[in-house]
Amino acid sequence: MAQPGFWDNEGSSTRIVKQLKLLKTAVEPWQASLLKYKELKELAEIVKARDQELIADISRDLILLSKELEKLEFKTLLGGELDPNSAIISINAGAGGTESCDWVGMLFRMYSRFAEKKGYTVKTIDMLPGEEAGIKNITALVEGDFAYGYLKAEQGVHRLVRISPFDANKRRHTSFASVDVIPEIEEDADIKLEEKDLRIDVYRSKGAGGQSVNTTDSAVRITHLPTGIVAQCQNERSQHQNKQTALKILKARIYELEREKKEKERSRHSSEKKKIEWGSQIRSYVMQPYTLVKDHRTNFETGDVARVMDGGLDEFIEAYLKSSMRKD
Repeated sequence: MAQPGFWDNEGSSTRIVKQLKLLKTAVEPWQASLLKYKELKELAEIVKARDQELIADISRDLILLSKELEKLEFKTLLGGELDPNSAIISINAGAGGTESCDWVGMLFRMYSRFAEKKGYTVKTIDMLPGEEAGIKNITALVEGDFAYGYLKAEQGVHRLVRISPFDANKRRHTSFASVDVIPEIEEDADIKLEEKDLRIDVYRSKGAGGQSVNTTDSAVRITHLPTGIVAQCQNERSQHQNKQTALKILKARIYELEREKKEKERSRHSSEKKKIEWGSQIRSYVMQPYTLVKDHRTNFETGDVARVMDGGLDEFIEAYLKSSMRKD
């Protein structure tokens, strides 16, 4: 960084500074914990047996250090090439009609609360409201270090069981929604998009009930003809901004497709992207007649549904990452 001309290339220098920041974030906590351990070890060696107060202090500090080491150990699970990146998350309603649209809204709130707890920012890119309530589909950018590393555990079909607030007879309903997560990629990633391979459509942004929220055709949908991959954006201020964001999402989706091919893992990934219906869920959320959230991949479960829906996903994500590491 001290070399002449380092800051001349803004893109390159920004990327290196970001990498340095991530390395410091990973190394410095371990160094601090090691220093704390050495201090406690030295104290333990000189403390007298009758100094019960100091012994109690050392014991408390050891417990705190142990908990801190557990958190640091968990971060070692986020060692994938793209784990440090921000994440692009898409949630789509499945079988269940209005119920599923409401479920998409609930899931989006859950992930927004999770992101807030992690200090991430959530930016809605595209959203199609349900005809009566909720959201048919939504795509958002979750910005923050290791957002993809955490949220990749959420990819798959999520099932909700509850007494329907839309059913006058108060019957129990089952709803489904799919969650797709891909990493945000750098602007200079090696993804070349030929203009002849793109179909660009513009349209008016839609609000609740299908009403136009913009009097101009500012929303943009881009289709990559060779792969059929589609990306769209309607939440930016202008058509140009919507186009740039849609291109960014399109590049990320194409990059993810190519990465899967190169790693020869497409069959495993596609098995997670099942039909959005009964029997294909990765996790179930039961609100009636009892309360339970269970991940079917790891068998981790909890009865505290309210805490999970308020963004308390860390235990589920940790269980999935540990399970994935054992399989690898």
